[in-house]
Amino acid sequence: MRPLAPDRRLRAPRRPLPPGTVDCHAHIFDRFERYPLSPARKYTPPVCAREDWLALLASLGVARGVQVNGSPYGYDNAITRDFLAEHPGRFVGVAMIAPDIPETELRALDAAGFRAARLMDQFASAATTADLEAIARRIAPLGWHLEINVARSADWVALEPRLRRVPVPLVFDHMGRPRGAEGVDSPGFRVIRRLLASREDCWTKISSFYRLSDVGPPHFDDMRPFVQTLLRERPDRCVWGTNWPHPGLHAFMPNDADLLDLLESWLPSEAVREPLFAANAARLYRFGGLTPS
Repeated sequence: MRPLAPDRRLRAPRRPLPPGTVDCHAHIFDRFERYPLSPARKYTPPVCAREDWLALLASLGVARGVQVNGSPYGYDNAITRDFLAEHPGRFVGVAMIAPDIPETELRALDAAGFRAARLMDQFASAATTADLEAIARRIAPLGWHLEINVARSADWVALEPRLRRVPVPLVFDHMGRPRGAEGVDSPGFRVIRRLLASREDCWTKISSFYRLSDVGPPHFDDMRPFVQTLLRERPDRCVWGTNWPHPGLHAFMPNDADLLDLLESWLPSEAVREPLFAANAARLYRFGGLTPS
């Protein structure tokens, strides 16, 4: 079954976002004749054009963004590289790289605006956590971080000793991917909480909670405790992302403004709002000094 296309109904959120808000997690899938999908991909996305994402950012009031090179492209980062070139200063990228990537190619990605390498276990079609140490060694001289998406939250338990030794900053995708029914004291989520507490260079993305909920739409109530726990314990290490175009969904497709309004209702205090949406991301992705176009 082909994944659903994103909900393209646009509206402003009920509350204007803080100045400098960054969408820290999104993908584009378009111009397939120019950017072919990998034969090893785990799913085939519909067209999710860059113009649609830009229109969404405008409707939500988002100033900047992070393009995470989608797993259906494997190690080919061309679509993200070219997008960054189209909008100098406003966006940065997260790459999929092989441990043996040539140094000249790695340096070219850095110059193009990439700030991290992603390990993807969920839809594994390129680098995975098996490559953790090898890729960390390659990106450390660039000041990049490692962004990690595991298949299930329990996987963090076995990974924890390795993650404690990795000499680069770490970003845990989608709050570490806990399922709603697991609870905030589940073993995998406790690993995320421990690492955020013990390392000053670990971060997590408050994103994709709709996908992780076992209760489901429209309120996804079982995900509220995870969001609030992270924002209470490490409000300085949480960033927000839409996860547009919500790839791989088959049963339902959420509306991005609805998700944003719901997340706003979960914030444990007003003090966490500006760091979550703007300040933390500016620090993590080194947006300081860049002027959005």
